[in-house]
Amino acid sequence: MQYEIKQEEKFRFIEVGEGEPLLLLHGLFGALSNFSGQLDYFRHQYKVVVPLLPLLDLDLLHTTVGGLEKFVHKFVEYRDYKNINILGNSLGGHVALMYVLRHPERVKSLILTGSSGLFENGMGDTYPKRGDYEYIRKKLN
Repeated sequence: MQYEIKQEEKFRFIEVGEGEPLLLLHGLFGALSNFSGQLDYFRHQYKVVVPLLPLLDLDLLHTTVGGLEKFVHKFVEYRDYKNINILGNSLGGHVALMYVLRHPERVKSLILTGSSGLFENGMGDTYPKRGDYEYIRKKLN
């Protein structure tokens, strides 16, 4: 199924369905087609939203996990989403982790699929390090 990409202000996104927002954040090499199955399935229960992360549009200093998190926050505020369910894939998962840490009051649930950010020092913009189950459990708590 094809979905319309909406443009409002500096934001480009897909939004289908009604109900609580389900925000889908794509990865570095992700495409909207990666979420077609989720859009088709969840649109009957949720307002499914896929913002296009500006990976090629941000200046070099802001093309970081932190910069993308700020972009997502501005988008969420602009659209006034509350009680958000966030699903992040790969880099989108890392951005989602940072978003939840900085804005827990807006988030109902977090789903990670193949997420980066679980092993990085402080879940920031650093290189991965190895950890164990207890390390991951503490990070997610």
